[in-house]
Amino acid sequence: MENSITTLLEIKYPIIQAGMVWNSGWRLASAASNSGILGLIGAGSMHPEVLREHIKKCKKATHKAFGVNVPLLYPDIQNIMNIIVEENVKIVFTSAGNPKTWTSWLKEKGITVVHVVSSVAFAKKAEEAGVDAVVAEGFEAGGHNGRDETTTFTLIPMVKEYIKIPLIAAGGIATGRGMLAAMILGADGVQIGSRFVASEESSAHQAFKQLVVDSKEGDTQLTLKELAPVRLIKNDFYNAIQKLYKNAATTEEIRALLGKGRAKKGMFEGDLENGELEIGQVSGLINDIKPVSKIISDIMDEFEDAKRTI
Repeated sequence: MENSITTLLEIKYPIIQAGMVWNSGWRLASAASNSGILGLIGAGSMHPEVLREHIKKCKKATHKAFGVNVPLLYPDIQNIMNIIVEENVKIVFTSAGNPKTWTSWLKEKGITVVHVVSSVAFAKKAEEAGVDAVVAEGFEAGGHNGRDETTTFTLIPMVKEYIKIPLIAAGGIATGRGMLAAMILGADGVQIGSRFVASEESSAHQAFKQLVVDSKEGDTQLTLKELAPVRLIKNDFYNAIQKLYKNAATTEEIRALLGKGRAKKGMFEGDLENGELEIGQVSGLINDIKPVSKIISDIMDEFEDAKRTI
């Protein structure tokens, strides 16, 4: 299957495995790339030298293209970018920041740059900044999100009207049918996160993976808009946030409750009550934990079957 995304990223299928914090280490990224899609290492939860180690291990585990996802608000961003260049990574997905800051610098080093956006306005700014493609992510997505609560299947056709570069859909996509729907609406490919959390190669704690499998419709909610909007599975920590809202808490009080290390505690260490459990609404469609290769083959089989029924 060849189109603008497969050509740009040198992959077999127009699917990107999202670079999620505490989930997307070298095992997941290399398994994704070896299965014909683009694997991404999630730098957002890694100290610089930890990222270097993951890149080195990923290069040994796959000879195919892979990339690194970098939240631009990362506190040690210069070191992260230097390591990416030193280790000869050829694809970078940026998010959570202004693409103008790093796009030109990365492209001068021969790196393909893709930026994650949550609105038409941000998509246009990313194109103006010179990125090679954009990921338009709707508010169904897990993890940190846009404030406007624009759904993926509303966002994709709107963004498509205003940009000329390749468009990748994200948020609420975990199946072949979802992939086909996104592409019919104008996407050239899809980025999938939550489905790969519940994979054998994900670095998430087994307890968190099982909770994702057990999640049903309505078990997640977008919250913490005063700080950085994030979609969470409802647990004791989530309930404590809602109690603060009910009592008209200040932003400082909310920030104090969040503290540090909540995401690591929940997703990586498996504290299902006190941790921050980031996952998308599509978790309600995830019913098992499987190898990445099986997840991808299932998605593509369903995609081809769905195409034949149109």
